[in-house]
Amino acid sequence: MDAQASRNETAVSSTETRKAHGYIGPFKVEKPMILGHEASGTVVAVGTEVKNLKSGDRVALEPGIPRWDSAQTLNGLYNLDPELTFFATPPVHGCMSTTIIHPAALCFKLPDNVSYEEGAMCEPIAVGMHSATKAGIKPGDVGLVIGCGTIGIVTALSALAGGCSEVLVCGSRDERLEMVRRYPGLRAVNTSNEGELKRVVAEVTEGNGCDVVFECGGAASAFPLIYEHSAPGATCVLVGMPMQPVPVDVVLAQAKEITFQTAFRYRNVYPRIIRLLSSGKMDVKPLISAKFAFKDGVKAYERAMNRDPKDMKIMIQMED
Repeated sequence: MDAQASRNETAVSSTETRKAHGYIGPFKVEKPMILGHEASGTVVAVGTEVKNLKSGDRVALEPGIPRWDSAQTLNGLYNLDPELTFFATPPVHGCMSTTIIHPAALCFKLPDNVSYEEGAMCEPIAVGMHSATKAGIKPGDVGLVIGCGTIGIVTALSALAGGCSEVLVCGSRDERLEMVRRYPGLRAVNTSNEGELKRVVAEVTEGNGCDVVFECGGAASAFPLIYEHSAPGATCVLVGMPMQPVPVDVVLAQAKEITFQTAFRYRNVYPRIIRLLSSGKMDVKPLISAKFAFKDGVKAYERAMNRDPKDMKIMIQMED
């Protein structure tokens, strides 16, 4: 049961700029492809059996389409279905087009007070929300997010929404840490300042270490921080995707009984995200750095690939 949607907003993803190198993880770009997987739009037509949508509905599009009768989907793990197709993941084209056909079950209605831009932001938020869910956060936990890009910040916001009393977000770029400082409940820590993270973790946790840790940069250099700043019995969620294999010091992890969870995309989180956005309890509008018209889409990707540290999320808007 499908719906046809006209695309209104698509956010430029850092994973797509990395595809300019020809691959990301096991996914190789072998021929020209259409980009775009963080999107919202307006329903223009629905299949005869679709009951939950009508023409004119504003929707956020979840980009991963599983095989509906696979073992993983039937067990609620549809994001792990080996046959899942995902916008802009080789060899599947993305959604950067005037209209797309998409399963109605993966089109989520947006309330009037949630913009198309926020609808497109549901996709990166979903990564953070799924990661926070996998962390098993308990009320009052102290979180640590390693990496202060868009995914790091939305993961930190998701951890706050999930019950953390405070979330430390560390990185080395002051421009991005300034964005972190705009959010109550998040505390920015510059790892370029030697000893700063150790001091702040000790202060906030009374020397116990952080209860939940999220690695959001996909960098090998993050792992020593995980071992050092995790509390005994902490949970660490691996969110970032390294470009190359990363060595893990098993003994250091064992000594604290750190539980490692991995997160691959997301599942069953879009309705919760939309409720948080509508309630005002999660605000991602400050993360939108710039907007480009569709005709200037190449410029949008060029800007994203320049990696200006002041830029968080760049939007491409389809012209009327």
